[in-house]
Amino acid sequence: MEELELYKYIYQDSEMGIFSLKTLLEQLKNKDNKITKTVEEILMGYERYFEHVKSVLDENNVSAHENSLMTKMGASMGIMKQVKKDNSDSSIADVLIKGVSMGSIDMEKKINNCEKHADKKELKFANDFLQFQQDVITGLKKFL
Repeated sequence: MEELELYKYIYQDSEMGIFSLKTLLEQLKNKDNKITKTVEEILMGYERYFEHVKSVLDENNVSAHENSLMTKMGASMGIMKQVKKDNSDSSIADVLIKGVSMGSIDMEKKINNCEKHADKKELKFANDFLQFQQDVITGLKKFL
């Protein structure tokens, strides 16, 4: 197992979440969407997790890879296309639920793979992050 593997994964996942949510919020500017405040709250949650894992990784001199420019560009184009096509709260919630669900499933797999080897503190933090993702999904369902 890699050193601080779960933290590295949370770093990448939260970094992508931050990028995607900021892109989405930019697209929703000057639009009257009720979901905007919820998206801002989700963004703050991802930023908290990102800052924590970044500080842990920095303290341990462990580097995590950021998501590639191609990955970010693909996400950005997908968000812009979706908002242009249908910027209803329901449509946005659907897209966000799908994205967060993919991250949640991957997080669960990572936790299961690292359960026997990871530090208890790291496992607890990863489970907290997983719970955050699941809470995000539940919160977004009210917009469907």
